[in-house]
Amino acid sequence: MITIDAAFDSGNIEVRRITGADDIVLAIRRDHLSEFYQWFHFRLSGARGQAVTIRIVDLAGSAYPGGWPGYRAVMSSDRQHWARADTSYDPAADNGTLTIKMTPDSDQVWCAYFAPYSLERHHDLVARIGGAPGVQVDVLGHSLDGRPIDRIRIGDGPLQLWLYARQHPGESMAQWWMEGALERLVDAGDPAARALRAKATLHVVPNMNPDGSVRGHLRTNAAGVNLNREWAAPTATRSPEVLCVLDAMIASGVDGAMDVHGDEAIPHVFIADFEGIPSITDKQLALLADYKARLVRISPDFQTRRGYPPSGAGKANLTMSTNALAERFGCLAMTLEMPFKDNDDLPCPVQGWSPERSKALGRDCLAAFMEMLPDLR
Repeated sequence: MITIDAAFDSGNIEVRRITGADDIVLAIRRDHLSEFYQWFHFRLSGARGQAVTIRIVDLAGSAYPGGWPGYRAVMSSDRQHWARADTSYDPAADNGTLTIKMTPDSDQVWCAYFAPYSLERHHDLVARIGGAPGVQVDVLGHSLDGRPIDRIRIGDGPLQLWLYARQHPGESMAQWWMEGALERLVDAGDPAARALRAKATLHVVPNMNPDGSVRGHLRTNAAGVNLNREWAAPTATRSPEVLCVLDAMIASGVDGAMDVHGDEAIPHVFIADFEGIPSITDKQLALLADYKARLVRISPDFQTRRGYPPSGAGKANLTMSTNALAERFGCLAMTLEMPFKDNDDLPCPVQGWSPERSKALGRDCLAAFMEMLPDLR
């Protein structure tokens, strides 16, 4: 018998109908106390060797309906290697329908919006990196559901660099990026990592929204709050995750920061800028241009032609983290965006954008930071 289930870490799907392998109709559950929905993650069982057609309906009202055209779902039979499935989108069918076709070669196949990064893997990562020489791990605070907000500190240099991810929990590529960056930072044989650790103290928060991650949310925490709109005045009742991280940033100071995200619609890797903050300086603009130029040279996956339009002078949204940090600390603060689809600058027909490429980008972003450290303060 063919079954669909999603009662697991980051699972999200509702079954509308299953009449056979060619008629499976599903829908995505909204984030708790929110209208956001786009992330899905479910397991298909009992269809080995059968041509399966899965339709996910009612997507016209999803958070980013422009993200569905050209998108391909990811699938895995071992939850280790994720490949792209044959996927199409019809905005006119059943209020927007994503159709996924596959012929499973195993009894169970997992299907998701992007390769998931589980809370269990998060704990394994923190334990593994925390056991490396010279690494400190502490808990900055707790989420609304009581989960720890872990910080990993590496290096003992005077510059204070902050890297943080998964304010939007469905953007799981951000934590794959973190895994790649952390693995490089603790590599004793990597000269760039050794230089970076000597010149800077790195504060790394791999997952700022563990509640949303476990609940299968796209964008919000347990209270339905978008954490990346809380940085002007976070509170213990709405956004304790932001409150504890911002308090730690104030305590350490911030010379550079990167907030790691994923973008549903744009098939490129890019950096969202902070030009519209009220107190923008020539030095900040020069640092931003310098970092982008270095990353373009280092990583073929990064580009500067496509991205979000900059805010007008003095019109930056200061509830967003990188705008708030650039304004408060006068530092270089950037939002890195990776695609849910593929990177059209360097497409991969099998995997599209993937965990492996996210990890590689994390390593490359560190190299760009290392090159320009002397200019940050």
